[in-house]
Amino acid sequence: QAQLVESGGGLVQAGGSLRLSCIVSGLTFDDYAMAWFRQAPGKEREGVSYISWSGRSTAYADSVKGRFTVSRDNAKNTLYLQMSSLKPEDTAMYYCAARPFGGRWYEVMGYNYWGQGTQVTVSA
Repeated sequence: QAQLVESGGGLVQAGGSLRLSCIVSGLTFDDYAMAWFRQAPGKEREGVSYISWSGRSTAYADSVKGRFTVSRDNAKNTLYLQMSSLKPEDTAMYYCAARPFGGRWYEVMGYNYWGQGTQVTVSA
């Protein structure tokens, strides 16, 4: 049974940094492309960043380009999101997700497995 567990969220001042981690178990990690999504109260879940199974291909939402960096360590079954220059509008619950097939990376329905999320709060 697949399990995705996020960690690393917290409260940070604007301009600060956080590193999120997602440890995956119960599936063959390097068979799956991975992504980070986020959801703020009253808003739809949105794609933040994507990384292919090999790590050679990445993608980012325009709102985080140049500030966030996604990476993965297949030997450790772990996905990361390094977040820098954080803004109050980055405040949300952040989720990692896994999918075995292609499609638009930012579409929620394309992902089979989800974590429970880690809260990121950025104060002004």
